[in-house]
Amino acid sequence: MSKTHAHTPPPIDPAAAETARPGKYTWRVVDIVVASVLAVAVGVIFWAWSVGYAGVSLLIAAFPPLGGLYGGGWLIAGVLGGLIIRKPGAALYCELVAAAVEALLGSSFGLTVLLSGLVQGIGAELAFAAFGYRRFRLPVALLAGALAGVGLGINDNIGYNAEWELAAKVLYLIFAAISGTVIAGLLSWLAARGLARTGALSNLASRRAATEPVL
Repeated sequence: MSKTHAHTPPPIDPAAAETARPGKYTWRVVDIVVASVLAVAVGVIFWAWSVGYAGVSLLIAAFPPLGGLYGGGWLIAGVLGGLIIRKPGAALYCELVAAAVEALLGSSFGLTVLLSGLVQGIGAELAFAAFGYRRFRLPVALLAGALAGVGLGINDNIGYNAEWELAAKVLYLIFAAISGTVIAGLLSWLAARGLARTGALSNLASRRAATEPVL
C-alpha cells in the first residue's frame, strides 16, 4: 500500500502574483484619469521648458549640438506615465497628451511638438514593452529615458537640424540620450517613488514603488 505524501506549496512571490493577475494590462477609469491629470500637469512643464529654451539657445549658439542636453525636460511625461500607470500605451499616451497641452498653451515650436511627442513616447514605450511591462526599477526607467532621448534626437535631426553636418547630428543624438537618461529617467523614477510614499498612488499598480528594489 503506497503512502500519499503532502507537498508544501512554494511561497508566492507578490510581484509575480501581481503580474499574473487577470486584467493587469487592462486600463481602468482610475488609470485614465490619473494618466490624463499627470499628462496635463507635465504639459505645462513642457510649455515652460520651451520658453526657457529661448535663453538656452543663446548660450549654446557657438555649439548648437549641446542643445540635446536640454531635451530631457520634454521627455518626462512618457517615462513618468509609464512608471506610474504601468499599462501598455501609458508612456505614449502621457507624452502625446502633454505635447498637445504644450501646443495649446502656445509653444514656440508650434504643432510640431505633436510629432515630437509621438516619437518620444514611442521611445519610452519600447523600454517598458521590452520587459513585458513587468519591471519598473531604476535601470528600466533609465532605459526609457534614453530611448525617448534617442527619439527626440532622431526627430530633431530630421527636422530642426536637417542642415547640420553628420558629426553634429550624432553629437546631438548622444546628448539627447544622456539628457533623457538623467532628467527623464532618473528624476521620473525618483518622483514615482516619492509619490508612492505619500499614498497618492494607492489605487494604482505602482502603489508599492517606494519599497521596490532599485536594481
